[in-house]
Amino acid sequence: MTIIIDGKAVAAEIRQEAKGEATTLLEQGITPCLAVVLVGDNPASKAYVGSKVKACEEVGVKSIKIEMDADASEEALLAQIEGLNNDASVHGILVQLPLPKHMDEDRIIEALDPSKDVDGFHPVNVGKLSIGIDCLTPCTPTGIPELIVRSGIEMSGKHAVVIGRSNIVGKPMMNILVQKGNKANCTVTCCHSGTKDLTEFTRQADILIAAIGVPEFVTADMVKPGATVIDVGINRVDDASDKRGYKLVGDVNFDDVKAVAGAITPVPGGVGPMTVAMLMKNTVKAARMLHGIG
Repeated sequence: MTIIIDGKAVAAEIRQEAKGEATTLLEQGITPCLAVVLVGDNPASKAYVGSKVKACEEVGVKSIKIEMDADASEEALLAQIEGLNNDASVHGILVQLPLPKHMDEDRIIEALDPSKDVDGFHPVNVGKLSIGIDCLTPCTPTGIPELIVRSGIEMSGKHAVVIGRSNIVGKPMMNILVQKGNKANCTVTCCHSGTKDLTEFTRQADILIAAIGVPEFVTADMVKPGATVIDVGINRVDDASDKRGYKLVGDVNFDDVKAVAGAITPVPGGVGPMTVAMLMKNTVKAARMLHGIG
């Protein structure tokens, strides 16, 4: 029987852990605080920010939401970040991406205090992750090993193949998987748009992670029988039978691949809930680190 990995259940478990950690900090007079900056009125971004604020309420983390107009200047955003960097009561800062096109995302990310960068995108944190120094790491790829191991699946010594090389998922995923420890310690292969004979690599994977943003790209013939398949993608495709006019699918053809995989994440309900759960963990971790608590 193929295991359908329940991201909602694992994420709920992690949020409860974060709540316990936040309570411990509160007992020491420390209120973990996350500031979220939203520029513009992108509906998806507003929905993401709303879910993050709701999670903060559930876990016991104070949230600050700063909304800026889409035509706000880059300098105005940098000034907001500087103020949050200097505010000792704020432990985590998240600038919701994507930003308006007139803003330089790299410049904005580099302006963050790395110790408050709960998205794990700052070059300092990227560098620390690559050499195995404890730091704040990107939420989605950090949540994937948690999802696998908490579902009873061994990772150490396995061959993991990552499809995609984005700075948000693919590259940090590689760096996380190659580290020592029971939630990593994999042999890692990265495949991308320049890879020739992609299926030759994906069929070697004990753990296959798809993060390319192409609807239902991975099919059964690309998967080694019994492999663990993690679908990071979330794509809208037209569906006249749905009252919304569309349905959400991943980068994996779920029904096709489920027939050969040993374990697989659904979309929605797989990787998605883990991202916000790990953001809560990162915020509490940042509060501990900033107050010198191990």
